[in-house]
Amino acid sequence: MYESLIQLDGLTIQFEQSFILNIVLAFIMFGVALGVSGRQFVQLLRHPKPVIVGVFLQFVILPFVTFLLVVLLQHHITPTVAMGMILVAACPGGNISNFMSSLSKANAELSVTLSVFSNSLAVFMTPFNFALWGRAYVNFVNRHAESVLQPLQIEYFQMFEIIVLILGIPMVLGMLCTKFLPFIADKLKKPLQVLSIVFFIVLVIIMFTGNWKLFVTHIHYIFLIVLIHNFLALFSGYSISKWIFKQNPKNVRTLTIETGIQNSGLGLVLLFNPNIFPQDGIGGMLFIAAWWGIWHIVSGLGLSWYWSKRKPLTDK
Repeated sequence: MYESLIQLDGLTIQFEQSFILNIVLAFIMFGVALGVSGRQFVQLLRHPKPVIVGVFLQFVILPFVTFLLVVLLQHHITPTVAMGMILVAACPGGNISNFMSSLSKANAELSVTLSVFSNSLAVFMTPFNFALWGRAYVNFVNRHAESVLQPLQIEYFQMFEIIVLILGIPMVLGMLCTKFLPFIADKLKKPLQVLSIVFFIVLVIIMFTGNWKLFVTHIHYIFLIVLIHNFLALFSGYSISKWIFKQNPKNVRTLTIETGIQNSGLGLVLLFNPNIFPQDGIGGMLFIAAWWGIWHIVSGLGLSWYWSKRKPLTDK
């Protein structure tokens, strides 16, 4: 596997329409914020534990589990693939999780609230987690492997700035629209969610049209890696929320989905920014982030469909 994946490291994907990806992601965040009401924040203040658990799962447990996974797979994956996995784990939850929670007969309000909180915290936590666990991985490899990796250096301020522009501002505008133009917000919410998913998948396909042969050659390895990574994310969310934090069944479903559905679109936006990442030699990171964006839709909808067929849950 390693010898095959190393061919991706030198891959350079030219994507001149990357600004469109930025716009799509901004609209996604705007659409998420359209579902937020003041009542949800009142409920949060009264019962904050589920949101605290969700934030803990997304920004502490998932990056830590990912670090353990890339260490375990160190002889089978390349450093850029490992860094791609760490970057995805550092991103906040994906917007489609709100729809999945609703389909799963879970706590949809908790899902929306978590989306807002996790994407707001991502302004600080995404750069922090990528730097923390990325450096930990580099240091581990340099101590235990024959190859030596360069120290991890990222433009922290550039990453912070991009996340504010792509996530922060659209969410503020969405919440303002909900408050002052509720009729328009209600009409826009569902169409924006559907369109954002379609646009994202189309953009991923466009990205790889020039490298389609390489994509087909290596997709089975990337598929397996993302499959394992995504399963561990979902399992971590389910097991920890249920058995350690003793959450009710609806919250467990929501927290499972929120942990396993990542905003890999943000990862792609960061990867295509030349001020943050070099635009050559990051093919492994790009493949991981792009396939995560497709696969988590499949796995999340599959799990949601399964739960939707089970009898409605109580909050107890």
